[in-house]
Amino acid sequence: MRSGDTVVVATKNAGKVREFTHAFGKLGMNVVSMFDYPNLPEVDEDGRTFAENARKKAKQVGDALQLPVLADDSGLEVARLGGEPGVYSARYSGEGATDASNNAKLLAELAKLGDTQVGMLEDGTELLSDARFVCALALYHPKEQSFIESEGEVRGQIMNSPRGEGGFGYDPLFWLDTHRRSMAELTKDEKQSISHRGSALVTLLAKLGVE
Repeated sequence: MRSGDTVVVATKNAGKVREFTHAFGKLGMNVVSMFDYPNLPEVDEDGRTFAENARKKAKQVGDALQLPVLADDSGLEVARLGGEPGVYSARYSGEGATDASNNAKLLAELAKLGDTQVGMLEDGTELLSDARFVCALALYHPKEQSFIESEGEVRGQIMNSPRGEGGFGYDPLFWLDTHRRSMAELTKDEKQSISHRGSALVTLLAKLGVE
């Protein structure tokens, strides 16, 4: 892909659109999203893995629009919950799930396990479990019927109370010991440089020959 090319981001998550636009905009690419194609049918994300869901979304949207499509599937895996919410991260609290309701359910599920902690911050904030964010990306070219794929992750801990106004999803509960801040307290550039999505993007762009 070259400067001036258009890439469709297969999501209606405004936070993800901002992150991908931030990354591809630096390369001079025109980024559009599902907000620009409101009549396309929803993709049933029934894959067992993040990679399966990313491939399915990219292919279905790419074949419909006949444009290159970048799709991701990403989520949170919490160690003490056996990897939940995993591929169900966006809809963890059920139909009509919001970031707030998903975060509330996550804390409620951890509370059921008792008061075991993996650590505590200086201000008394409890660290409830090790966790990782995972992202799988799939860039699909409908003319060639081909995929370019990558994955990324970032590890941290889940706090018992949110911090920060930035980011989205579970970011306010995700503590990064390397930065001594939550994911929601990072700037866009900081998050892009270390996040699961940022890591996957770096790998994907390298496969495209972009430094």
